[in-house]
Amino acid sequence: MSVYQELYRALAQLGAKDWASRLPDRLQQAFAGESHGDLQRWQAVVDALPVLTPASVDLLNAVRIGEGGQLAEAERLALKVGLENLHPWRKGPFSLYGVDIDAEWRSDWKWNRLRRQIAPLQNRLVLDVGCGNGYYCWRMLGGGARLVVGIDPTLLSVMQFQAVKKLYGQAAIHVLPIGIEDMPAGLKLFDTVFSMGVLYHRRSPIDHLLELKACLRPGGELVLETLVIEGGANSALVPAGRYAQMRNVWFLPSCEMLQVWLNRCGFKNIRLVDLTKTSMEEQRSTEWMRFHSLRDFLDPCNADLTCEGLPAPVRAILIANTD
Repeated sequence: MSVYQELYRALAQLGAKDWASRLPDRLQQAFAGESHGDLQRWQAVVDALPVLTPASVDLLNAVRIGEGGQLAEAERLALKVGLENLHPWRKGPFSLYGVDIDAEWRSDWKWNRLRRQIAPLQNRLVLDVGCGNGYYCWRMLGGGARLVVGIDPTLLSVMQFQAVKKLYGQAAIHVLPIGIEDMPAGLKLFDTVFSMGVLYHRRSPIDHLLELKACLRPGGELVLETLVIEGGANSALVPAGRYAQMRNVWFLPSCEMLQVWLNRCGFKNIRLVDLTKTSMEEQRSTEWMRFHSLRDFLDPCNADLTCEGLPAPVRAILIANTD
């Protein structure tokens, strides 16, 4: 696809020519796999968005592109309708030419918890695994990253990113409709790799950690965020069925067990930098995500438990380095 030509050139210049040569076929397969005509509908929404030049941009403190005053009210309303057609918006918030997308997640809260804990992103090559619609990718670009690559197999998320990027313009930021298993083995390209909200969806968490490590250059930094439980180095929750109504949750380790896993995978300088219980203010239904959210997934009589009677979501952020 033409939207990825700049990425192919950048990868070739960075010495990842083999990946750059194989990526177009893989992306074509990913986009061809969508059924029910949804991709065509989403692409039509993106194609119909106006080509604009933002009068101002703030990616350091928010994802704010353009100003409301740039558009006539009818144009702003048309833009809002177009973006609403990409519902549901899971990550955000975004402010796009006066259209405020109040997504399900206050992703800015998580970013503020980690932004001062990680190595400065200035001029770094960054990979965001399971990036969703790319909200964090924009914040990484705002932090000065040289190149940001996000990967997420959910095509709606990729199209939401394409919509935002069209409203922004050219930038060294790309979101690909692939998973971590599609990354080249032993790539060792990125200075920083983020994996946030992914580990508990993997059947083999150790393999996931090794896949992340393989994407990092020597001395690179992993930023890992995941669901955890209380307990010692031998504690992990393996839900028998759903967890908070999610079907594909496999392992929720304790922070100590997670550190053991990282150590066994060869990571160094492992540190826990944040531990936060997810609140119903941070994850909730909104105009931009009208389905059930956290409130519906908890025990109505005890917010410390999920509706299945398991410990309510608590998320940890750990940072580690490769040799």
